[in-house]
Amino acid sequence: MTNNEFPISKPYLKTKSLFPENQETPISFIERDSVDHPLFYRRNHFSYPRLSHHNYWLPINGAIKKPKIFSLKEIQQLPAKTIKVVLECSGNKRKFFKPPVFGEQWGNGAISQGYWKGVPLRILIEKTELKDDAKEVIVVGYDFGKNPGIDGIHHFARSLPLEKALHPDTIIAYEYNQKPIPFKHGYPLRLIVPGWYAMASVKWIQQIIVTDSKFDGPFQSMEYVYYPYKDSNHDSAPVTIMNVNSTIQKPHNGQILDSGKHMIKGIAWTGMGTIQMLEVSTDNGQTWSKAAIKKDHHKGYGWVSWFYEWSAFKKGEYTILSKATDSYNRSQPMSPVWNQKGYGYNGVDCIRVKVE
Repeated sequence: MTNNEFPISKPYLKTKSLFPENQETPISFIERDSVDHPLFYRRNHFSYPRLSHHNYWLPINGAIKKPKIFSLKEIQQLPAKTIKVVLECSGNKRKFFKPPVFGEQWGNGAISQGYWKGVPLRILIEKTELKDDAKEVIVVGYDFGKNPGIDGIHHFARSLPLEKALHPDTIIAYEYNQKPIPFKHGYPLRLIVPGWYAMASVKWIQQIIVTDSKFDGPFQSMEYVYYPYKDSNHDSAPVTIMNVNSTIQKPHNGQILDSGKHMIKGIAWTGMGTIQMLEVSTDNGQTWSKAAIKKDHHKGYGWVSWFYEWSAFKKGEYTILSKATDSYNRSQPMSPVWNQKGYGYNGVDCIRVKVE
């Protein structure tokens, strides 16, 4: 067999669990600005739902004057927009918390991004005419089951405050990267909430309910809540906006490098504003240098790609860190805020390499 006959290795999802299916994106090997759907991370609480797209309807009811049922075709004929959005599981990087926390032990691959096309949720809601006492919009998914620590059987459901639900970039999406959303990522309709952790972007939408009171479903009031103390639930707060964060894609953690010049590269993202600065340290935080951010990546809701040329002529072991700062002056801390369920990890990213 000649060298040309050897099969070319391809990146693949990293399995965390199969039932339900939870798999990480191989983020270190993502070179493009959008993630092809076979490598888009998968996060599920339950088994995949069974539903037919041939007879699909989306009802909107609750604190509205004109309850309405939309057909999929009707939704697809409404004014649409396409938005590049990064979706990050709120448990991304959970395994790095110290002390350790229970839950799916995600590494740095519970994050992906691409181009979502859909109808602004506000267009659908405006057709139903909100009542004066409307407060929140609940989006219910078709996926359901039992979840550890929660009594009973529940559909996955989340609510948005009216202001966020009516934001022009909160959309009911039906396409991903110019194709129908793949079934495992929410086909035929998925809510996309830019800037918020991905638990808000409900998949397989079953119905939308406008409510005049605060929603207290288990995935709103028990799960996806920051509990800052180990032995009490005091000072709890809901998980909403993504923290500023970054990931080093190359070199890889534990890699052995030849002495010379090397490109350190990665991605950075935030739920508020835009990434303004990315700093790299090659001496475990003693000194920092600014990395270059790709010019066309500053706008929108996607991550930015960054790179830094490192001159590594001295042999030895090195700890490399990356730290992002956004336009709201939020920076990654050296250590993240610990919480019981391990949400929102955003400590400076860290890898170790050896130069020989």
